[in-house]
Amino acid sequence: MISVDEAQARLLALVTPLPPVERDLMQAVRHYLHAPLMAMRTQPAADLSAMDGYAIAVQDFPGPWRVIGESAAGHPFAGDLQRGEAVRIFTGAYVPQNADSVLIQENAARDGDMLNATLDHPPVFGANIRRLGGDFHAGDAVLPKGTYLDAGAIAVAAMAGHGRLMVGGVPRIAIAATGDELVPAGSAIGPAQIPCSNSPMLQAMLAGLPCDVRDAGILLDDLTALETSLSALCEQVDIIVTTGGASVGDHDLVQTALMNIGAQMDFWKVAMRPGKPLMAGKVGNTVVLGLPGNPSSAFVTAFLFLLPLIRHMAGCNAPLPAYFEAATFTDLPAGGERAEYMRATVEGGHITPFLSQDSGLTRTLSQANALLVQQPNVPPRAKGSVVQYMPLS
Repeated sequence: MISVDEAQARLLALVTPLPPVERDLMQAVRHYLHAPLMAMRTQPAADLSAMDGYAIAVQDFPGPWRVIGESAAGHPFAGDLQRGEAVRIFTGAYVPQNADSVLIQENAARDGDMLNATLDHPPVFGANIRRLGGDFHAGDAVLPKGTYLDAGAIAVAAMAGHGRLMVGGVPRIAIAATGDELVPAGSAIGPAQIPCSNSPMLQAMLAGLPCDVRDAGILLDDLTALETSLSALCEQVDIIVTTGGASVGDHDLVQTALMNIGAQMDFWKVAMRPGKPLMAGKVGNTVVLGLPGNPSSAFVTAFLFLLPLIRHMAGCNAPLPAYFEAATFTDLPAGGERAEYMRATVEGGHITPFLSQDSGLTRTLSQANALLVQQPNVPPRAKGSVVQYMPLS
């Protein structure tokens, strides 16, 4: 068996990021930025008012000022302020030349064209003004390479003047469940049959990533049929994900089928719990990733291996899950020979693992928001000890 860290490194080394593609702004959502994004404009492009009020010079406080015009967003005041003058101004409007503060309207008393402050102290220099370039300047790198393009990143790209973006490529994924006992979710269940939960679960896990996913159905425990189906998939996708059939039983035929169609297996069996019978390799240019069949095992191994593989191929610079720390809300036993990834909940700086970590359970998957990481051979830890975890969001 190899460690989780070594297995992750070897899996990512099997592939290189896909060539970039150019997409419209909204089509780029949930992709990874291919190169640093440079601002094409300065934002704000001028000093702008942050509030509704009056543009003034602080040295004239407390007035009176004579209101000589108006500045609204998209309709700036054309002239310059002179001593004792003010301009009515609205949020987002250009600040006139020679004005150095905005007196908000709640602190102003106006009678016709005459204005006085109702404050007992002057506003600070620059009060309520968004300065030119306060967000960024033209030529600034506003987003680093590999940024995941969520709503905030799209807002920055748009404000920086971009309507199209170069993003990483989109891996093509086929998900195939294996096992004679499986039937599609929602189908009638016969004796000794169970619904196929792994395929819809994996598709849900991949929904936020830039990839094209196809459900390759349920493959029966028949060596010839497996070889035929897997060989055909290798011609169509970048990654084949199988669930089940990766262990050592008489009906675990996936690895044999893969090797019979020319797979070069890189590793099989990882020192982790759940998920020990994980395997990975390549058939030609297609990566094959064999996940265990038990739902929690499939979930944990997909989180630790499949998601990072897709992120890496799609251009993410940091594809592996991040570690955080929290205080355990329960005593923890000593670690075994394998790293353990315990379904848990994190709340208020404390983490609580579920009492049962049986890999066949699905209900805890709906309740967990973290994996508590128990490294091999760690000593017992008392309640309140600081432990590592990975958030599942």
